Amino acid sequence: MSNALTSFYCTAFLGVGVVASGSLQHVVTTVKDALEDRDLTQLLLFDDSTGKQVDIDFRGKTDDVLKRLGEQFGDVPDTEVNHLSTRRVGRPKLGVVSGEVTLLPRHWEWLKSQPGGASVTLRKLIDEARRTGEKQSNIRESQEATYTFMTAMAGNFPKYEEALRALYAGDLDRFYHFIDDWAPDIRNHVKRLAATAFPEGN
Repeated sequence: MSNALTSFYCTAFLGVGVVASGSLQHVVTTVKDALEDRDLTQLLLFDDSTGKQVDIDFRGKTDDVLKRLGEQFGDVPDTEVNHLSTRRVGRPKLGVVSGEVTLLPRHWEWLKSQPGGASVTLRKLIDEARRTGEKQSNIRESQEATYTFMTAMAGNFPKYEEALRALYAGDLDRFYHFIDDWAPDIRNHVKRLAATAFPEGN
């Protein structure tokens, strides 16, 4: 079975209710077994990582659907998987690369006064900047996925616009308050997508 079909996670909705959630293979198999063809035409599938809708051709038997999806998504070649796994075996080598850094005198004075000296301090500052950037990136991605799904499934719900404003304002309490009366499955999925959309401590 295609790696993509088991590593790609999505959620299927019929109306405002969840029919299945999990890997693409699981969701397709479940809905094909559980629903009539007329219901499948009304089914909406959403990518759990981006909130975007996924178009699935449900014609034919389950194996036919999965085969088409396998061709659509493609596989990760075994050689690539083996290459990645072999790179992770053993302790990685820590390479120290020297380079030129141009700073003003006051910057050098401050760096020299720090515990561990300039090199240690610079490495710490860079690592912290990378962590901060990654957090901000995760927040933006979660906000975007939440927005995309909300627009598709909750655009006509009460307090939709207020919820969006609270989402982008980073106000978790108000966000939860505005979506509290929404259809339970949609509300819960929105919360899942928004799990990392708010700064820590909010």
